[in-house]
Amino acid sequence: MKKILVIRFSSIGDIVLTTPVVRCLKQQLADAEIHYLTKRSFRGILEHNPYISRIHTIDKDVSEVIEELKKENFDHIIDLHNNLRSSEVKMKLRKPAETFRKMNLRKWLIVNFKQRNMILPHVVKRYLETVSALGVKNDEKGLDYFIPAADEVSLTTLPLSHQNGYIAFVIGAKHYTKQLPVEKIISICKKINQPIVLLGGKEDAERAALIEDAVGAMIFNACGKYNLNQSASLIRQSARVITHDTGLMHVAAAFKKEITSVWGNTVPAFGFTPYLPAEGSTMVEVNGLPCRPCSKIGYEKCPLGHFKCMREIDESRF
Repeated sequence: MKKILVIRFSSIGDIVLTTPVVRCLKQQLADAEIHYLTKRSFRGILEHNPYISRIHTIDKDVSEVIEELKKENFDHIIDLHNNLRSSEVKMKLRKPAETFRKMNLRKWLIVNFKQRNMILPHVVKRYLETVSALGVKNDEKGLDYFIPAADEVSLTTLPLSHQNGYIAFVIGAKHYTKQLPVEKIISICKKINQPIVLLGGKEDAERAALIEDAVGAMIFNACGKYNLNQSASLIRQSARVITHDTGLMHVAAAFKKEITSVWGNTVPAFGFTPYLPAEGSTMVEVNGLPCRPCSKIGYEKCPLGHFKCMREIDESRF
């Protein structure tokens, strides 16, 4: 039996994007036992994955788990994070390892020299290239996300107006420059004129309340009211999904939803677009802005102050 440790510490979207690697390792390597090392706060994304035998977690430092990992006597390590923490794990376990290529230089060139013709391969393909030396191939089945029965949300708990179908609108994102302004979301929702469930964390609840007040009964504000698995359940049961470049976008892709993804300061060329979503999915962005992309991650405010990458989004695309 091959015992393999997969490492990815964070975050929601990045971990979901590693699920094809876990599935392909388990299904293509006879009797393989797959372990996964991540941060404790992200354990829930993986603990119901049937392809994973055991999850190991840390809060801050890998020293919390090194002795536990040594006892497992792994045959191989698959490092899909490639940072100082994962390097420390590899150094201390001293086992054969394959490491994900981040392509940070290419991202830097895209951001700083606006190399718009430089398109990185999708990150899922690069994750799977990491395990190609083990004879593992991409099965082209997309992403996985497993919701425990206890977290499935019954549509009967939603307002009557939303029980026969709704659009899920993910209004949150880690950085401000990845988010549509509230007034833009309000305008889009009014044009859609269909039941909409707003999804996001507690940090998005105030913005969601403004949208709900402005649009009215067509909006159900679910921000901060559901855990991650429950939010995933609402996405799975939606008619389609509108989302920023954020973790729930990849959860939607795992359920093969029709996705309208909105791109502000980041660009699809970075290789983090929805992976194998439903037919009809689209990406909405403002092309031709000389300042875009301004970052590979995001900022708390537009560096130039105009925020054209979001304010000039074409509302007819929704």
